[in-house]
Amino acid sequence: MKQLLLIAAFAAASISINAQNSVPSENQNKGITKEISSDRIIPPYNLEVTFDKTVHVIFPSAVKYIDLGSPNIIAGKAEAAENVVRVKSTIKGFENETNFSVITDEGSFYSFNVKYADEPQKLNIEMQDFIHDGATVNRPNNSMDIYLSQLGNESPKEVNMAMKSIYKNNKKEIKNIESKRFGIQFLLKGIYIQNDLLYFHTEVKNSSNVPFDLDFVRWKIVDKKVAKRTAIQETAIEPVRAFHFVTKIQGRSLERTVFAMNKFTIPDDKKLVVELFEKNGGRHQSFDIGNDDIVHAETTSNFK
Repeated sequence: MKQLLLIAAFAAASISINAQNSVPSENQNKGITKEISSDRIIPPYNLEVTFDKTVHVIFPSAVKYIDLGSPNIIAGKAEAAENVVRVKSTIKGFENETNFSVITDEGSFYSFNVKYADEPQKLNIEMQDFIHDGATVNRPNNSMDIYLSQLGNESPKEVNMAMKSIYKNNKKEIKNIESKRFGIQFLLKGIYIQNDLLYFHTEVKNSSNVPFDLDFVRWKIVDKKVAKRTAIQETAIEPVRAFHFVTKIQGRSLERTVFAMNKFTIPDDKKLVVELFEKNGGRHQSFDIGNDDIVHAETTSNFK
């Protein structure tokens, strides 16, 4: 009998010890996790939606991503408008608050807490373009550090600031790379490099009284010399960004654009051809860029 009591006591003690060891202490939990400080939180905007009306949110640049918190709301880009998002309720009078998030192509992140209202007070909302890091309000209004696949390892914020700086400084670093016909002049003002992106600063000047409707700009690498009966080898180069891209140049005026492209160089037997096409017209322009022009690209470090 004594042996059975000793065995039972020993088993109970073992269970108690194992139970104590299996429960993590408060100090152990603190070592595993870390609290998120308030200055790291992106505060959401409050938004009201309803069933019978559509709320439009206008962003400072094109929308790349939309995520909805629940099926109680529906949201999507407006037709023919890359920077406008339409939001409305899918059912009348939903009770629980939900949310949705938006990422724009400049790398900004926007968050919204959404509630139902029979008559929303704000049906058309224009979001600001926050370039600062939140120092003014001691917290980030929206993040500018979201990296997009088309920009590789480049920050959208830095790319946007580089293009704006080039456009604002408006220096003519390159001479004699241009095309001029029928009162239209298409020229290259400069080539710049920042990390893994090249920036091309172009200008279109309309000296005529007839407006120039720009259809598209084509960039391609072609052979310098092509033998007869030989197929032309072309490699298209697609810009990843275009700052101040204007599709109509009025008479007696000019417009400038900064194009951003992934870094590249050109073999000695090839050249980069840039073509400007007029919509429903024949005043097309083109000029050539050599590898020497690209490898001597200026840096943007001197720009503010």
